[in-house]
Amino acid sequence: MSTWGGQQGHTEDEGLGEEPKRPKRKSRKGEARPLEAPAPPPPADTRAQRVLYVGCEGESTEPDYLNYLNERFGDGSLTGGRKFHIQPVFADNGLTPARAVAAVQAEAEEDEAWVLFDRDQHHDIPEALDLAAKTGTEVCFSHPSFELWLLLHFQMFGGKRSGSSKHVVDALRKADPAFKKFDKRNNKSVKDGRRTALEEKESDAVRNARSMVGQCEHGTCKAKSTRKDRYQWEGAPERPDPLIPHSGHAADCPVLGRDPSTDVWRLLVSLEIVDA
Repeated sequence: MSTWGGQQGHTEDEGLGEEPKRPKRKSRKGEARPLEAPAPPPPADTRAQRVLYVGCEGESTEPDYLNYLNERFGDGSLTGGRKFHIQPVFADNGLTPARAVAAVQAEAEEDEAWVLFDRDQHHDIPEALDLAAKTGTEVCFSHPSFELWLLLHFQMFGGKRSGSSKHVVDALRKADPAFKKFDKRNNKSVKDGRRTALEEKESDAVRNARSMVGQCEHGTCKAKSTRKDRYQWEGAPERPDPLIPHSGHAADCPVLGRDPSTDVWRLLVSLEIVDA
């Protein structure tokens, strides 16, 4: 009797203070869930980003400058124009003009392709121009060098240079303290203070570059002919064509005779950084 009572008491003691276990709720497939408010749609952006692949003959100066354009103007906030992104295409130790065209075409595939190269004693420029024409690659040619385009942000420049960039670089070093040591100890970058020095001078550079067209020795080149026209070529993929300004040089003006000159301004006008 006492044994049974002890067992009974032990059982009751164990149960003291315990909450009865609740049966687990079984999930039912297809059971309706509370409705949630749908997420608001992202804000409409009518300025779809324009992507350009730009081949560079140089490995430092030109890619640095293109990245500067991306960082300063790419989101369209300063210009109110369409957003863009430039993808520089270059190689260690540089590329010849013809190889720069081939390289950018290989990278761009069906996207928009441009190329920057200069006179600089290259011998394959006719080949590069022919390849660019066949592939629809826009060319920004500088004579004698790309550094001329940088110099035009600060001042006008004239006088035949026969492919030598020495006088251009000397003038650039004197034009602004940020460029005082440009091309010394192989320092040809366009970063930091040099970028700051270029800021808000884009319109001056475009105006100076266009003015040089009228000074071309060919005699019939006119700056006013640098109007915008449709960027189109036979066999090009269908897409909204950006407006690309003509260089202003006459059709029969030999490219190698355009000394000095630079077409880099066409890229900035096409990107709506500067009005035509």
